[in-house]
Amino acid sequence: MVQQLLKRVDEAPNHPALAYREGDVFVNVSTAEMWETVRELAAGLIASGIQQGDRVALHCATRIEFTYFDYAIWAAGAATTTIYETSSSEQVQWILSDSGSVALISENADTMAVYEPIADGVPECRTVFVIEDGAIGELRAMATEITRAEVDRRVAEIGHDDLATLVYTSGTTGMPKGCVLTHYNFAWEVHQLGGSIAELVGEGDRTLMFLPLAHIFARAVQAVAVSRGVTIGYSTGIPNLLEELPMFKPTWVFSVPRVFEKVYNGARQRADADGKGRIFDKAADVAIAYSQGLQRGKTRISTRLAHRVFDRLVYAKIRALFGGDTQYAISGGAPLGARLGHFFRGAGVTILEGYGLTETTAGATLNKPDAIKVGTVGRPIQGTSIRIAEDGEILIKGGQVFSGYWKNETATREVLADDGWFSSGDLGVLDDEGFLSITGRKKEIIVTASGKNVAPAVLEDRMRSNVLVSQVMVVGDAKPFIAALVTLDQDALGPWAAARGLEGVPADELPTHDKVIAEVQSSVDYANKAVSTAEAIKAFRVLPEDLSIAGGELTPTLKVKRSVVAAKYADVIAEIYAEGG
Repeated sequence: MVQQLLKRVDEAPNHPALAYREGDVFVNVSTAEMWETVRELAAGLIASGIQQGDRVALHCATRIEFTYFDYAIWAAGAATTTIYETSSSEQVQWILSDSGSVALISENADTMAVYEPIADGVPECRTVFVIEDGAIGELRAMATEITRAEVDRRVAEIGHDDLATLVYTSGTTGMPKGCVLTHYNFAWEVHQLGGSIAELVGEGDRTLMFLPLAHIFARAVQAVAVSRGVTIGYSTGIPNLLEELPMFKPTWVFSVPRVFEKVYNGARQRADADGKGRIFDKAADVAIAYSQGLQRGKTRISTRLAHRVFDRLVYAKIRALFGGDTQYAISGGAPLGARLGHFFRGAGVTILEGYGLTETTAGATLNKPDAIKVGTVGRPIQGTSIRIAEDGEILIKGGQVFSGYWKNETATREVLADDGWFSSGDLGVLDDEGFLSITGRKKEIIVTASGKNVAPAVLEDRMRSNVLVSQVMVVGDAKPFIAALVTLDQDALGPWAAARGLEGVPADELPTHDKVIAEVQSSVDYANKAVSTAEAIKAFRVLPEDLSIAGGELTPTLKVKRSVVAAKYADVIAEIYAEGG
């Protein structure tokens, strides 16, 4: 991966590789400037005692310094151990201890406050540098001509099989496992993704980075962008996206579905507040019908005409939310939902849904601009094989597949066959054109008391398309019927309530208000249309507060920790079934 950066330095030293926000503008950093910083940091790390093959932990949110340090760790011949900025002290201690990281790059006082209570429990971690306490200047000052020369020597010695990173799977239960990803895994992924979506990853392209770089999705995008000349802009945080997207004007964006849901729901809420809710709803229906027509290869004349009208009235405003230059978006990390995919394509921002795992260095399948089927996660990217096991599990083979879990042969043997096939734990189907659809998680399949197998994902995805719904967890294992725990989107709840004359209702009473319950019921009715009567949700309860990462109910990639939620709200679940619904 470092050689790919050096290749870019030779080819286009002045090309803007990175960009960070300063005031109301984004300031570019050239490829040559990026390498100069990376080389100096690597030389400083070597001077601090980092040896080839060492693991160095990076406990940091998404910011330009993450990329500097990631590449500097590589250039020093070491491997990066990533830690989410939201991780608890217990998780940080586990990751540092399990990985054997000898040094820690910590972001700021907040991340240090998580590390300090467990510092004595990780004696192997000998050195700590804090980014906001001047780590870059400190390491630059430590660099010498001798250590700079050592950087060049170590870079030349990096091999395909060398460990590039340990990425700990966030997991919905238990302590995370470290996925061993090599330089070959990354280089292979960069090459194959670059070939699969060449239209998106050229020197004229820009993408805004706001997802956590500790997660493999953003990390793979970082690798592709640096290697192919895509300019990466670093957002100052998801709350600032609506301000920064028009400022940076990305040509494509990437995100998890929840952010696209937020964009849609926010636009719908604003239209409602302006008294144009019905117009927006009609425009949304037309956008969906237009996209469905594109998929069928035939669109009605009336739909095309209405689409032109709404393009000026509604869709142009949707595109403006992304900055105005965005034609494509990549979605991963969780199922998007066909309705949302059709809406955005109809509005002029085509979402290319893909699929992959930490164990596959992110992308394994992806819809492409010239081969898209909304509602699927696309075809295998070039060089990748997908097959479906007899029990419906998705099996993956390709150069991006990891070599195993760090120091955990038992777990490795459970998922990685001797012939290279990786068992994903996800269930899916391949259609006759090679497009993959995800039908659920193997371990999340609910078996009701009557023996009916129910995949919760399809129900949960459809319910979350409602403007009021934030999170959904379907329950019913060994129970007589299917039910759901629902949380409300707090950003949408206030405006929604005001538009319906509920301003005077106390906030803590809104979740149980008749109008709110009726709106949630409408999302249940919509979800139930996708399944049989035996699989349908028969009852639900609205929880008093949203699920969160801080509360321990969500992973850093916003996946519901089902066991945690089930334990926390065991009394609510028990009440549902005690009352028979």
